[in-house]
Amino acid sequence: MSMAMMLQGSTAGVLLPLLMLLLIILLILIACKPWRFFSSLSSPYRTLKVGELERPLVLDDANARDQGNELTRSNDLEGAYSQNEGLLPSPWTHELVYKQRLPSASPQLNQGDSIVLDVVSDQIEELSADQTLRCLSLTEPLAEVQKHARQEDQSPNLKYGLENDLRQEFAPKVITDQRSCLSLEVISGPSRGLRCSVQSISASRLPLTLGRVSSDLLLKDSEVSGKHAMINWNADKNKWELVDMGSLNGTLLNSQLISHPDSGSRLWGDPVELSNGDIITLGTTSNVHVHVTSKLESQTPFSVGMASDPMALRRGGKKLAMEDVCYYQWPLPGIPQFGVFGICDGHGGVAAAKSASKMLPEKVTSILSDSLVRERVLLQCDASDVLRVAFSQTEADMNNYYEGCAATLLLVWADNDENFFAQCANVGDAACIMNVDGKQIKMTEDHRVSSYSERLRLNETGEPLRDGEKRLYGLNLARMLGDKFMKQQEPRFSSEPYISETVHVKQASSAFALLASDGFWDVISLKKAVQLAMQAKQRYSADVENVAEKVASILLTEAKTLRTEDNTSIVFLDFDRKFRISCKVDS
Repeated sequence: MSMAMMLQGSTAGVLLPLLMLLLIILLILIACKPWRFFSSLSSPYRTLKVGELERPLVLDDANARDQGNELTRSNDLEGAYSQNEGLLPSPWTHELVYKQRLPSASPQLNQGDSIVLDVVSDQIEELSADQTLRCLSLTEPLAEVQKHARQEDQSPNLKYGLENDLRQEFAPKVITDQRSCLSLEVISGPSRGLRCSVQSISASRLPLTLGRVSSDLLLKDSEVSGKHAMINWNADKNKWELVDMGSLNGTLLNSQLISHPDSGSRLWGDPVELSNGDIITLGTTSNVHVHVTSKLESQTPFSVGMASDPMALRRGGKKLAMEDVCYYQWPLPGIPQFGVFGICDGHGGVAAAKSASKMLPEKVTSILSDSLVRERVLLQCDASDVLRVAFSQTEADMNNYYEGCAATLLLVWADNDENFFAQCANVGDAACIMNVDGKQIKMTEDHRVSSYSERLRLNETGEPLRDGEKRLYGLNLARMLGDKFMKQQEPRFSSEPYISETVHVKQASSAFALLASDGFWDVISLKKAVQLAMQAKQRYSADVENVAEKVASILLTEAKTLRTEDNTSIVFLDFDRKFRISCKVDS
């Protein structure tokens, strides 16, 4: 009995350590996962985390490198656009695929193999091209787009917008001069007579929306959806495209339905190309006529250059938001002899500047669409009434109660003898000067509270400023567009524009116009600006194509060198004969 107990005890003493040893071995196997090495050898794809990117994809053995061809230094981004690749079913996959051609002697990867990267960090270091994978700068913005796409509802509306954004952002950008001007006019329905226009180069104003609520072409029609349809410029095809945004009552193009067949689904339709003369029908009563002007037709008859910079830091290192908006439009829709050039300098935000820069050209176009008004301007060489009414109507239609802007607009028109006329209107402190055959002409008036002319106006109101007072309700401007709340509190604020005399630029004249926001004039005087512009014109006189752009860029650089502390925007027009293009109107 005692012998049996001893044997049983010794057996238990041996088995227990063995079981513990087996358990330890099992835990080690689970922790190390040795089978992953075998599975990775059998798969042509490897998933690399950011921490592993420091490891070379090709062995550093010198003999192995000598046997292969030189490693290609460029990595092709695949899957972002290609629809026939099986690796990525859509642009919104969670992985990036780079194809890299490797030496055939590599024991780890074969020539033509694809490497799948699982991006797990927003920051990826650049790695040596001859040893490790170079992560292109595309990875970070693409990862951000993917993150946004995963968080938002993948509705057809969002999918269309995101796909367009991705295509435009990552597609190779070939710089071509393919400017086109789109003009829309409502020819029937409750909003008949309403006009809207945009140029293909005006990226900040695209896409153009048509609808009943917060749209670029705002239609007061109960049958039109809040966001009914959208028009965008397709740079790949150089065409304007229209798409129904899931409207309730549908969209027709030349009487053909372009909205989604299932009208109750509220899904977006497919984009369709627009042509000159098309008729867009929204609902059943609102018809919109499409007018497309080609590059040759819409090209300005003189050289134009624009440049702007937020001037990144204020004093003290505070980041400075961009509140300037500069714009131009030549010709005005349906008015081939007229064009507008302007700058709106916002304060309290950029919303008022954006509203004014959109409304002012539309108001001028609407007023000049009356043939009698247009003929009177051409006959009298005076557009004072047009500019005054345009500013008044813009101020009335703006709904900016706590934001405002300075606004300067230069109206330019031509006669049939290829002479030009220019007249300017402004509120605020964005100034314009012209130089005609060496004569300097100031086209604007300074409406800061501290200016002499504005103090005279304030004195005439019966409530003059006190000595040393340089602001009204904290603002240094006494005239502006917007700021409705301030104007309700302080009646001395005004939106009445100063309007210059008309300047005649003869066919043989040497002339230019310079518009700039106050960030430029804070550090550069009118006289100095003219000198800089003339010097820059002489320096680039041989460059017929881009001289105005280079002059604008030089002026902006000079303001930056002088350490301006405000947003700076510049519009430069060169009327010299060698830059002119005929703008005669065939009778």
